Amino acid sequence: MFRFRRAPVTFALLVIILIVFIVEVAKGAIENDDVLIQMGAIVPGMLAFHEYWRAVAAMFLHANFIHWAVNSWALYQLGTLYEMMFGSVRFVVTYFVTGIIASCASSIWMHGPSVGASGAILGILGAFIFSIKRHPQWRDQPWTRSLLAQLVFWAVLNIILGFTVKNIDNVAHLAGLSSGLLMGLIPHRVPPPPPGQAVIDVTPHHYGSE
Repeated sequence: MFRFRRAPVTFALLVIILIVFIVEVAKGAIENDDVLIQMGAIVPGMLAFHEYWRAVAAMFLHANFIHWAVNSWALYQLGTLYEMMFGSVRFVVTYFVTGIIASCASSIWMHGPSVGASGAILGILGAFIFSIKRHPQWRDQPWTRSLLAQLVFWAVLNIILGFTVKNIDNVAHLAGLSSGLLMGLIPHRVPPPPPGQAVIDVTPHHYGSE
């Protein structure tokens, strides 16, 4: 309940993604790529055909149950923490900017339909790294070194998996991560929460891949 109050955007995204996944299952998109494409999957040439809506729609679609579950868990862990620490506005801007960049990169360089939120999730992970180092409240906390080490580890692991595991859209991962790193350099304008109200979970978690 505490996280719900402090991270409303993250929970709204999780609810929308769940609803969209239920619709996917009902329409048979899990077994049929043509239906998935009709619903908004990223396809080669989408920018040339001015189908820009796919860049956002694909962020709410997933290929199967495991894909949805892993990305939802990763979004819950990273999204709630980032939103609580840096504010809802910064979170939602970072999430959609990096997700759209990841979608566009995937359309340009990949050759098949692609879906998933992990480009945006990697964007949040990347933004986290510099956001912590540049934020006057969080950069000198004793636990930030451990959190940064975890973030760097999972970023590197996701990229390595993208080069070694078939059907992972590593172009989207790299584009999301790199744009997230840049977003993390933007100066912080949202006042941080009072220290007495800051509850941070730094337990290691595995962040899934698209």
